[in-house]
Amino acid sequence: MIGKKNVVFGFFYLLLTASLGPLMIVKYSGDVAANESEKQQKVGALQQARDSGYEVDLEKLNAEQIAKADADALLALSARLNSRVPIDEIKAGPHAHGNLEAMLNILVGVLLGFLALPAAFKQAISWAFILGALGHSGLLFLAVAAQLPWAGDLLGSWFGYVGPSLILIGLLLAAIGAATGFNGGLVKDKKQP
Repeated sequence: MIGKKNVVFGFFYLLLTASLGPLMIVKYSGDVAANESEKQQKVGALQQARDSGYEVDLEKLNAEQIAKADADALLALSARLNSRVPIDEIKAGPHAHGNLEAMLNILVGVLLGFLALPAAFKQAISWAFILGALGHSGLLFLAVAAQLPWAGDLLGSWFGYVGPSLILIGLLLAAIGAATGFNGGLVKDKKQP
């Protein structure tokens, strides 16, 4: 079965990309929680001062004290937002795209078992999805989760279009294959010489 490699690849790739969820929790959630607490303390103190007419401990705050409290609150808010950046980059990049592309490979692998088409056409569909996933979310994984600068450079170059293009080509070929060769049951592929 030509699609078997897509199913196997898809499950292993899903395991890899889905594991980014626990990685985000273990590696980054402590920073987010600490920065959230710091932000809440600084912004809360500023809000409390404002609500009391900029009086703290029955003493009026001067302009410099208010400005320092504003700066502390803004910096704490900025630190909180910045601590979420690695999580958001992983979540929106290799985690989401990798999971999707792994599921596409599993789905296409199963679909290929139901297509009565020439083996070369089925191989083209199969490899388009595998190479497309590696060239797209695989590079995202290396650039964002593994933080390898060369992978980010590749994504920013013309090569960054290869992976997504292969997936789109694979989708087009799979649509053509389903329209022309879909069989109601499993198809046994002929052995290639």
